[in-house]
Amino acid sequence: MSDFTKFIRDIPNFPEPGVSFKDITPLLGNGLAFNAAIDIFVNRFKSELIDVVVGIDARGFILGAALAHRLGIGFVPIRKSGKLPFDCYEVTYNLEYGVDTLAIHQDAFPKGSRVLICDDVLATGGTLAASIELVKKLSGNIVGIALLLELTKFEGRKKVPNQPIFSLVEI
Repeated sequence: MSDFTKFIRDIPNFPEPGVSFKDITPLLGNGLAFNAAIDIFVNRFKSELIDVVVGIDARGFILGAALAHRLGIGFVPIRKSGKLPFDCYEVTYNLEYGVDTLAIHQDAFPKGSRVLICDDVLATGGTLAASIELVKKLSGNIVGIALLLELTKFEGRKKVPNQPIFSLVEI
């Protein structure tokens, strides 16, 4: 399977007017497509000697947990503020349609860990930049960034220069 775009649908005016949401639930709900996507990520990153996969709230949890399981390593969530029960580092950032704050447990992984960040979509890069900042607060070494979808028109890569980004689909 190579054309994942047929499993990604546009939802106009969601979560607010003027925003076109990229819905990946059809891909997640199709066993062949979902497994093929995870297979591609595994094949891309299996030789990187990764210690932990960090998944970004919320759809990055789904992809990241599956990827961590297949790689035989641990999974760490980056969550919205107030959702994690222990001492956290937090970063506030701008979204395409507002402001948000992400958090990670201060003991999420040991200093110097080799980290793979996983998320569903890269648009403007705010969420990814905040997540990178959180990983760096824990002295993690980012060895890769696995993304299902990159919306190139928003030029999100410019907000996270010199990062090892791998996008399954670019539109």
